[in-house]
Amino acid sequence: MFRGRYSHTIDTKGRVSIPSAFRSELHRRSDRPPIVTNGVTQAGECLWLYPYDDWCEFESRIVNLSPDNLDTQSYVRFMVSGATECPIDNQGRSLLPGFLREYAKLDREVTIAGVGTRIEIWNKTKFDDDQSNTQAHFQRIASVVSGLGKS
Repeated sequence: MFRGRYSHTIDTKGRVSIPSAFRSELHRRSDRPPIVTNGVTQAGECLWLYPYDDWCEFESRIVNLSPDNLDTQSYVRFMVSGATECPIDNQGRSLLPGFLREYAKLDREVTIAGVGTRIEIWNKTKFDDDQSNTQAHFQRIASVVSGLGKS
């Protein structure tokens, strides 16, 4: 599992340092480079980074959704066409493709957050805004979430 959040910067070449705890977990879960793709959240755009094998499992599930549904086709196209292997170099950095950095509006300051089965890479300001919004509405959100686990 990926948990915690870290502040990092993207260098002029588009590389970001992946936190060491996340690197260890990525390596433990797969010998292949992780996959980064478009992330879709209620709060806005970010990037989702998956261990390779976890991505393959997710990709297999979504590509087998109803091919006759146009929304499904759009979702699959968006997620799979954005997916890119993202090797981590010896210094722990990963090059984020320009089109994905542009999509997520990543500039210099980023937040890298572990959210269970994946890692999210956010524009720092957008992440901070989302966290403030969550805190402001936490009681309502918590009541909804607590009801989801009940049979």
